[in-house]
Amino acid sequence: MTRPSAPDPRFPKPSASGLRRKPLLSRLRPPQLIALTFALAILVGAGLLLLPISLEPGQSIRPIQALFMATSAVCVTGLGVVDVGTTFTTFGEVVMLLLIQIGGLGLITLGTLFAIALRRRVGISDRIQVAQQVSAVELGGVVALVRTIVLSSVLVELAGTVLLSTVFVPQEGLGRGLYFSLFHAVSAFNNAGFSLYSTGLTGFVTNPIINLVIPLLIVLGGMGFLVQLNVLTYLRDRRRNRLNSNSKLSLTMMAALLVIGTVSFAVLEWNNPATLGTLPLGDRLLAAWFQGVTPRTAGFNTLDYSTMHYGTLFFTILLMFIGANPGSTGGGIKTTTFYVMMASAWGMVRGRHDTTLFRRRIGTTTILRAMTVGLLSLGLVNLGFLLMLLLNTNPEVKFVQLFFETISAFATVGLSMNTTPLLNSNQEVVLIFLMFLGRIGPLTVAVAFSRPDSRTLVRYPAENDILIG
Repeated sequence: MTRPSAPDPRFPKPSASGLRRKPLLSRLRPPQLIALTFALAILVGAGLLLLPISLEPGQSIRPIQALFMATSAVCVTGLGVVDVGTTFTTFGEVVMLLLIQIGGLGLITLGTLFAIALRRRVGISDRIQVAQQVSAVELGGVVALVRTIVLSSVLVELAGTVLLSTVFVPQEGLGRGLYFSLFHAVSAFNNAGFSLYSTGLTGFVTNPIINLVIPLLIVLGGMGFLVQLNVLTYLRDRRRNRLNSNSKLSLTMMAALLVIGTVSFAVLEWNNPATLGTLPLGDRLLAAWFQGVTPRTAGFNTLDYSTMHYGTLFFTILLMFIGANPGSTGGGIKTTTFYVMMASAWGMVRGRHDTTLFRRRIGTTTILRAMTVGLLSLGLVNLGFLLMLLLNTNPEVKFVQLFFETISAFATVGLSMNTTPLLNSNQEVVLIFLMFLGRIGPLTVAVAFSRPDSRTLVRYPAENDILIG
């Protein structure tokens, strides 16, 4: 009898499946990888903010506060449980600035840029992940798209820095003024809303440069990268290029919401002595414009929201929930989602089976996706608000303040009625989760933790006997 030959060490024994298992990261789907990269950036940022080199002498923050600030920066929200300018050293402020930039552009987008710089090959899986993060439809031009996005973002931020330096340099000196200009330009373009001033930008309520440059950066950041590129290519050659339906809808909705926000704020606060009432006519218009833009998920403010009328707060909450355009640095359910939801509902009321846009029919999948995003967002907001109410231990914090704070966190806006420092640790944890879920998107979270799509071979008959409404 012959003995079985020993296994050849040159040929490793295959696993039960016959194939080697892929590395963990390569087995993650794009939504899972997006959620993971944002979580890792938050954890690393929180660790850096806890270092003694990040804190001013005599200052200290708890781990939950560091986690809150890192989450708010990476999720480009702007809510803060500590004051950035007085709590952190220059090193800590730079950490916050880098977290804002990473959160605005996306860690996968920046990672792809570094791979390009190192002349590494960007595979198809990497292209899919980047495309999902920037809301791109086609994969062919993703690498070129990443280059353009990062380059255009840097150029816009540098231009904003130069313009803002005309205000901050005379006030803070050359070096510190340029640093302040860069910080606020990056914070505005990425719709973060963090300021190095303890009172935010309330000290610049009558400054025309601040009231024009900051909103312009906010609008450009919230426009959406793909919309920006589509507009640029269209302006470069109108004969060969055209604005696609997404760009047309995004620009129309953005313009409409800016007008609605500005006009509603001016009308409701015109005679309020605590906000617009004591300002000259020109300054009233500038302040109304600034406050009309900032609910586009920016978080900057030149007036105190705790002194505003309830009607103004209602419109602000609505605008915050709608948010910016898809594929942008802003949050919210997105302008296009809101339009598709309202247009499909209005079409149903009028007895129309199709929802049309610019002489095109909106697909059923798009409508269902918009409805899903809206429903999941409402569910998360209501759950978060309920938890904020149940966990509230401060009698000074009122119902409307908690609701405003909840919407601001989920929509990654950062506006506050001076409520954030009054919250307890449990409420801070709720806001951390809301900011995280709001930044990566509720649908992305749902897909990340769901089972892969498995199509069944059986399709059941439709049931039309269920009564709705």
